[in-house]
Amino acid sequence: MLTELLPFQLKLDPTLLAGITLWSLALYLGLFPVSEWLMDRVAQWMNFVERSLYPSADEFERTRKGRESQNAFLASLLSIVPFLIIGGLCNWLVEISLGRSWTISMGIIACIACGVYELGRRDGQENRG
Repeated sequence: MLTELLPFQLKLDPTLLAGITLWSLALYLGLFPVSEWLMDRVAQWMNFVERSLYPSADEFERTRKGRESQNAFLASLLSIVPFLIIGGLCNWLVEISLGRSWTISMGIIACIACGVYELGRRDGQENRG
């Protein structure tokens, strides 16, 4: 179906895409405080930039809640991009060192390990507080 819409051939390697997304998910889970910090900074930047687009303070305050919600959503989507880039680098390093057949397996192992780490980190924070 995609080839009918596009006038050129788009060749996507499913193994490469699966490996990159698995590594990205593992890094996102393992570095969750970093991803939250990144998301907050991007949302603050977007809110600051939008403030400069409104000449009237009344109009800015009237639509503030909706815009801040939209900016938080867009910031959460944009905060994934660095993890996709680093996940691609991790996938490439595994492919070079262990071979192409190990990329998905190592990505799954990394996801499980980082998921367990994140659960333990949250449990430790809950028990402390």
